Amino acid sequence: MTNSQKCHRADYAVVGSGIAGLRAAIELSAAGSVLVLAKSDLSDSATAWAQGGIAVALSDEDEIGLHEQDTLNAGDGLCRPEAVALLVEEGPKYITQLIEWGTEFDRAGTKLAFTREAAHSRSRILHAHGDSTGREISRALLARAHTIPRLHLRAHAFTSDLIIEKGRVVGLRFLDETDGSQHEVRAAAVLLATGGLGQVYRETTNPEVATGDGMATAYEAGAVLSDMEFVQFHPTALAIKGAPRFLLSEALRGEGGILRNIHLERFMKRYSEAQELASRDIVARAIVAEMHRTHSEHVYLDMTKKSQEFLKRRFPRIYETCLNYGLDLATDVAPVCPAAHYMMGGVKTDLWGRTSLPGLYSAGETAATGVHGANRLASNSLLEGLVFGARSGQAMMQDAPAGKRHAGALPGSPAPLPGNSTTTPNNSSKAAAKPSPTCATLMKIRDVMWRDVGILRSAKELTEGIEQLQALELPKSEKPGRAAHELRNLHTLALLIARSALAREESRGSHYRSDFPYRDDEDLGKHSAVQKGSDVRFEAERAQKNQTAG
Repeated sequence: MTNSQKCHRADYAVVGSGIAGLRAAIELSAAGSVLVLAKSDLSDSATAWAQGGIAVALSDEDEIGLHEQDTLNAGDGLCRPEAVALLVEEGPKYITQLIEWGTEFDRAGTKLAFTREAAHSRSRILHAHGDSTGREISRALLARAHTIPRLHLRAHAFTSDLIIEKGRVVGLRFLDETDGSQHEVRAAAVLLATGGLGQVYRETTNPEVATGDGMATAYEAGAVLSDMEFVQFHPTALAIKGAPRFLLSEALRGEGGILRNIHLERFMKRYSEAQELASRDIVARAIVAEMHRTHSEHVYLDMTKKSQEFLKRRFPRIYETCLNYGLDLATDVAPVCPAAHYMMGGVKTDLWGRTSLPGLYSAGETAATGVHGANRLASNSLLEGLVFGARSGQAMMQDAPAGKRHAGALPGSPAPLPGNSTTTPNNSSKAAAKPSPTCATLMKIRDVMWRDVGILRSAKELTEGIEQLQALELPKSEKPGRAAHELRNLHTLALLIARSALAREESRGSHYRSDFPYRDDEDLGKHSAVQKGSDVRFEAERAQKNQTAG
């Protein structure tokens, strides 16, 4: 630690304030002091952006076994069965707990209202306020956190690296964007739950904070990452020039939305018997194929068979956003195209969030539990964050019990009540912290990834993409801020995705190789693994026991 750094101690440190991070922090607070760090506002996470809902087998017509089978089918032969079983079996318990904590899911009368989405065999998607499910879950978790004195949260704190001593993670360093100060936190266990990495692609539905910081930080520290080639591209992002790639939820097609090409012809019958309700990878590739066939930059999502009243009630946020861009979903077809949406891979963990580094844990989209396999089933992501966030917290307490340790004054404050603003950096530091849209290096990375490491891949494009990424020189800075760290992280992860995609010479789930168009279970029915300084390798999975967190 340098003299200019401030040092703090906590029993447990959690990086990320989405569903996985908050759920883990609430679990951990029963055993000791917890510090949660968020690089932006506390509510600025992929969780808060999640529209479609959260999948769980709780309805009268559903069964846990059916949810399990749907998840395995979507994962295209690469799900870890034990992880899937845990997800669907423990999901109902944690959803019920969320409701007890005040989460207000939509209801039909007194009963919970369930909807259906692509690749689900039953209606099992819970939603809140129509299409603001993630936001409502975040609100409820923050409200719960507010009641816990030992749980402190700090906004605008960017975690730059991990502290390792004798092969064990013993803390982390972070940059306070409010004043530019450097801090060091010592903790018995650290959880990385920073979400995804969608910003590595030019077209993405992810928020600006999705720069893969947790994955890159773990990789630089020597942790094993897994399945980095599996990036899910959501089929239907709003495709209006000048507008962000706003996600048009899977639930729209679940409610009868139809995909049409530029000539207004329905086309999904040509690609899948399930048509619009096929899994995301199939629909995304079908849309790309149709765009190529018709020489267009988008297709259309047609919701015009639904009334304005229904659309306003069921999809208020989506309806309003489209209206802001001159589209009335009740009367207009919406131009859509695929965009990077979710990373199935990440920091390799066991069933309790343990990574390959002692003292380091990971949960949510940052982690690779194997629960999603090669392609995530719609609305399983929030459930994964909830279930494995709680499990990670349990393992951290078991592996590193707080005992009689006493944390000093934590560099944060008790969780604010939902809706209360958090400290905002002054304008100059905020401007410096945010990556400039004109940053040539960032634009280059995102363009290369979209062009050469996107939905359709081949050795030629992947090799070219890797060469271009390796040739990039990142701007150097004596005191790098958040923007410089994010750029470094995205560059690191871009290369890992491309290298992993080149190594997997088959097509499976979200990973499609035009030069290897078939699935190869014999040689590649395995998970990829990569560690700093090593080539990508493929590992046969050993069954993991699920007994106790220990």
